[in-house]
Amino acid sequence: MDFAHSDRTQALLDQLTRFMREEIEPAERDYAAQLLGGNDWTRWRQPPLMEELKRKARAAGLWNLFLPAHLDHEGKHGAGLSNVDYAPLAEAMGHSFIASEAFNCSAPDTGNMEVLLRYGSAEQQARWLQPLLEGEIRSAFCMTEPDVASSDATNMQATATPEGNQIVLNGRKWWSTGIGHPHCRFVIFMGLSDAAAEPHQRHSMVICPLNTPGVKIERMLPVFHGYDEPSGHGEVSFTNVRLPVDHVILGPGRGFEIAQGRLGPGRIHHCMRAIGMAERALQLLCVRAATRTAFGKPLLKLGGNADIVANLRMAIDQARLLTLKAAWTIDTHGVRAAISEISQIKVVAPAVAQQAVDAAIQIHGAAGLSDDFPLAMLYAYARALRLADGPDEVHRGVIAKQEFKAQYAAAMARMEG
Repeated sequence: MDFAHSDRTQALLDQLTRFMREEIEPAERDYAAQLLGGNDWTRWRQPPLMEELKRKARAAGLWNLFLPAHLDHEGKHGAGLSNVDYAPLAEAMGHSFIASEAFNCSAPDTGNMEVLLRYGSAEQQARWLQPLLEGEIRSAFCMTEPDVASSDATNMQATATPEGNQIVLNGRKWWSTGIGHPHCRFVIFMGLSDAAAEPHQRHSMVICPLNTPGVKIERMLPVFHGYDEPSGHGEVSFTNVRLPVDHVILGPGRGFEIAQGRLGPGRIHHCMRAIGMAERALQLLCVRAATRTAFGKPLLKLGGNADIVANLRMAIDQARLLTLKAAWTIDTHGVRAAISEISQIKVVAPAVAQQAVDAAIQIHGAAGLSDDFPLAMLYAYARALRLADGPDEVHRGVIAKQEFKAQYAAAMARMEG
């Protein structure tokens, strides 16, 4: 198990880090000013600065870096990296809340692009995948529902009913990330197609253009009193939305199969970005602690602050190694073999990021709660990530199930031996 960067990964990481330092980080305040400036407080617009950053990143070859080698063998659309190779790049992007979009590596677009590359028809790829790869449009994913416990996806009540040569969508979804973005053009909708089928063969995924009659964004949902503009998270209703059957991905009843292929690598991306967030928080914490004085001493020498820094250093490094192990397992043995590791990192990495950001806020005092520093936004993201893609409790259940199975099998093998 070797996590050393390949020559290509190191070159890309050096280039990406330089771009982050020279282009992304200096642009954060101007981006916020363009987003929130003037008298338009709706905030659902694309800052022109982001399009400029995207042009520069693409010209530098820092584009679609997330696309895995097994889906992009020739590097035709992106870098064609393995999960282990992409992991440090995702971590670097996690240092800034605007970086991922600049490199066309934002969720949920990354997951949707992987789905369309892996499972989409030629027509679906031409109409929807290619513009996503070009960064011309954005997309959303509609799975979670307000009226059921969506941590158990078999609870879904929204329907995708085949009727002749059409598929009819009905239901209500929420926390559909990215749906507020002015460039969002379609969603991937997951709904119940056959209630009598086996539990994991009942659902379908359907490409639904946002301008289809019957689709309505009911409201945008705040997270800790903020709306995460310009992408946001929406509650969306689907009322007798009729689409050609060729908008179904892979075929009716294949929704869970697609979901399993989508979520593994996506969780690697989330967790490595979370580690990048934790690193930035730790950096801000150390700078503040070394340069601010109280009671005649630097903050670093007050209370247990030195222990906090040491504990964070260890926790972040442990989370990184665990995430790299999960990435390596996917690369070498596939998503199914990495079920436990994927759930482990999904519990650990967001919690470590939340811990690091919380400590940095405390060192900054009231300033840490303001928009003068990125800490409040980082905290909201880290805390929300403990619910996104499954809450901690669900992942702990998966880990325990896999562990019981492995330990029992090992015990039986020893007895038989």
